[in-house]
Amino acid sequence: MSLNKCLLFGLLGLLATVGVSQAERVRYDNYRLYKAIAENEAQLAVLKDLESSTDSILFLDGVHIVGADVKMVVAPHKVPDLLELLGKAEIKYELQSKDFQKTMDEVDEKVAIKGRATEEHNWEQYYELEDTYSWMVTLAKQYPHVVTLIEGGKTYQGRSILGVKISKSLSEKPGIFLEAGIHAREWIAPAAATYIIQQLLTSNLDSVKQLAENYNWYVFPHANPDGYVYTHTTDRMWRKTRTPYGSCFGADPNRNWGFHWNEVGASSSACSDTYAGPSAFSEIETQSLSEYIASLKGKIQLYISLHAYSQYLLYPYGHTGDLPDNVEDFKKVFDASIAAVSQRYNTKYTGGNIYDAIYPAAGASVDWAYGTQDVRMAFCYELRPSSNSILTGFKLPAAQIIPASEELLDSIVAMVGEVNKLGYFS
Repeated sequence: MSLNKCLLFGLLGLLATVGVSQAERVRYDNYRLYKAIAENEAQLAVLKDLESSTDSILFLDGVHIVGADVKMVVAPHKVPDLLELLGKAEIKYELQSKDFQKTMDEVDEKVAIKGRATEEHNWEQYYELEDTYSWMVTLAKQYPHVVTLIEGGKTYQGRSILGVKISKSLSEKPGIFLEAGIHAREWIAPAAATYIIQQLLTSNLDSVKQLAENYNWYVFPHANPDGYVYTHTTDRMWRKTRTPYGSCFGADPNRNWGFHWNEVGASSSACSDTYAGPSAFSEIETQSLSEYIASLKGKIQLYISLHAYSQYLLYPYGHTGDLPDNVEDFKKVFDASIAAVSQRYNTKYTGGNIYDAIYPAAGASVDWAYGTQDVRMAFCYELRPSSNSILTGFKLPAAQIIPASEELLDSIVAMVGEVNKLGYFS
């Protein structure tokens, strides 16, 4: 039995048997959205302690560096305590929403009706995991000599981390690896990844056809399937995996990779959204996906990770301000890529090395690929909206899926061209 057929039968069985608990959907009625700024290390320590001490405050930003905005969603009963704490520490803050649920409801994400993905899959709406997987299975049937279903690993709840390999040549070509959705609530990332898949298969543009014909692509739209399902069934703002840790659930899968794990920019508290896990690769998702990537060692020359939000393009490292030895080449690729991303809609990206451009963050997939797998070009995109967005944030309107994905593809075309010019695919 072929690998495609094995994965198909296994996937269909899984979709038929995996049940989703009918837990009550988490709502944020009358929750307040505050933005705070720590102006010194003492104030930063107060916010860090707060992040790890309560589950009544949801931190939308990591608490890592002095001077950076930290947005917090605060339960109504916790507001007086928070304001007292901020006042005592003289931490400046700003109320941005009196009702976070109402703010979220104003964003039209538009999720497709289940079961129609294979006939009507488009990028004017978001899709649940099962429909995206069914669509990928259909692609393998439609393009049997081009698309191969691949399994990057498993999840805690037994789901497959399903991907596709796209190869339009019988000969071995340089490889590009793209993963998305490692943070569950960042819905635009998997949507953009599926758009890239579709364009590689159907685009008539010479620049995109060259991407498809000259490289082997390994694309995983959902690197955290359990978490993504949970954002649809229970809590739209869920970020982590779903592994139980005492009274809390999940580790941050992009702080769990075994490269300078938990050195900086992560939490040791299981209730924190940046919990690094009890050990490197404690999560079956990162462990199994890393093993798959390692099996491709020598075949991958460019690694791309899709996240949201803030409109950044980032490269190693996250654990230190020290720069990669080929940083000058990273800068050239960066410049070409962010120039291209702005051409269609004038969307402005910024970025640089992770540690300095956003914040310290050890244990990320991009750093691991670069630091342990000899992938000399590794980038992370933080997609739309911009970091100044208050109302949308992780909930990007469905109407922006296509433009966000189009400009991303423009950027990737330029990125691949520059990486090739610099000789990394040779």
